Amino acid sequence: MSQPWTVRYRPQTTREIAGNKLAIEKIHQWLDSWSKSKPSKAGVLLYGPAGVGKTTLAEAVAREKDWDLVEINASDKRSGDILSRIAGLASTQSSLFSKGRLILLDEVDGINLRTDSGAIIAILRVIKESQFPIVLTANDPWDPKIRPLRDACLLIELKRLGLREGIPLMKGILAKEGVHADEEALRSIMERDRGDMRSAITDIQILTGPKKNLTLEDTALLSSRDRTESIFEVLRIIFNSRTVAQARRALDKSDVDPEMLFQWILENTPSQIPKPRELEAAMSALAGADLYFARIRKTQSWHLLSYALDLMTAGVAVAKETSPGGWVSMKFPQRISSMSRSRGTRELRKGVGALIGSKSHISSRRGTKLYLPMIQFIHEHDPEKYRQIAGWLDAKEPLDEILSLDPEPTA
Repeated sequence: MSQPWTVRYRPQTTREIAGNKLAIEKIHQWLDSWSKSKPSKAGVLLYGPAGVGKTTLAEAVAREKDWDLVEINASDKRSGDILSRIAGLASTQSSLFSKGRLILLDEVDGINLRTDSGAIIAILRVIKESQFPIVLTANDPWDPKIRPLRDACLLIELKRLGLREGIPLMKGILAKEGVHADEEALRSIMERDRGDMRSAITDIQILTGPKKNLTLEDTALLSSRDRTESIFEVLRIIFNSRTVAQARRALDKSDVDPEMLFQWILENTPSQIPKPRELEAAMSALAGADLYFARIRKTQSWHLLSYALDLMTAGVAVAKETSPGGWVSMKFPQRISSMSRSRGTRELRKGVGALIGSKSHISSRRGTKLYLPMIQFIHEHDPEKYRQIAGWLDAKEPLDEILSLDPEPTA
C-alpha cells in the first residue's frame, strides 16, 4: 500500500529542510540558550500558513539534539485541566535516562474558548513552570484569543517556499521515485499551491500515480478543484468521522461546489470503505444524494440541498464501521478528469451547435445533440452532400475538425 510522500520524504534534520534558514537559525539559538539558564521567553511560537513545516521543524530539532519529543495537539484537547495534566507532567518530570525534552503544543490557534475555557491559562502556567523548552505552533498568531501566548513567547515566522527552493525539492523527490517532470509542470504546481509544500508534494504524488513522466498538460487536472490540502482534508474528515455531527462539520472546511464534492466522495468511497456490506450502505446514501441533486437541477428546489449534503457526508460516514487497515490514497474523480481532457472538444462542439441553431432556428443544444450526429452520418455516406451542408453552415473547418475526432467522451 502506497505511503504518502509527505510522510516518506519528511525531513529528519534541519539540514534537510528547504528554505526558512533564518527561522532555523533562530530556534537553534533559542534552544542553545537553555544550556545556560531558562530564557526569559520559555516558549517559542512558530507561525506561518499551513504546509510550511512548523511541526516538521520542531520534530527535526528534537531529533538532532537526541531529546524526547512530547507532542500534544492543543486544539484536540477539550479542557484546560487535560492540557495542564499532560503538558504539566511532561514539562516538570525528568526523563528516565536524563535526556533533554522538547514539548510541542501544536495548533494553539485552533483552541475553542467556548469549550476549552481554561486552555490558554493552562498553557501559560506550563510555560512559566516548565523545566524544558516549549514550542507552540499556529497558522494565525494574531488571533485575539491567543494574544497572551503571543506575548509570552518568542515569535519565529516560517514562510512559504519560492520557486527557487520548491522546484529543486520536488525534483529531488521525483528523482527518487524514478519520475521525470517538466520544469513548467513543477512551476505550475508551485504557483497553484502558493508555496504550500505539503499540498505540492501531495499533488505530484497524485498526478504521477504509476506514470514515470509529469507534464504541464497533467497539471490541468488541478484547475478543476480547489487546493489539494483543502479537498483531501474534507474527505479525510468524512471517511474517518464516527458521528453524524463530525461528518457534517466537513462541509465547513469545503470551498468546492457541493456537486463537485459529491464526485470526489463517490470516486473514493469504494477504496475507503472496502467491506461489501458497508460499501453497499455508503453507495445507497450517495444514490439518494444524487437523486436530490437531480431534483434540484430540474425544479430549482434548493431547500432539498440539505438532504443531499447530509446523505453524502453523514450517510457515508456512518456506513463505515471498520478501517481499511492503513493509508489509502485518494483519487481524482474520473468524471472531472474526463471533463478536463475533453474541454477543447466540447467547446468546439458547442460553437458548431450554435451555428446549426442559428441557421435552423433551434437552440444550440438541440443543434449539437440532434443534428450533429446526422451530419456525421452524411459525412460518412455522402461526401458531396456533406460539403453542401458545411458550405451552407459556413462551418467547414470546425466541422471537419470535430468529425475527425473520436466521439465525445461520456462525462
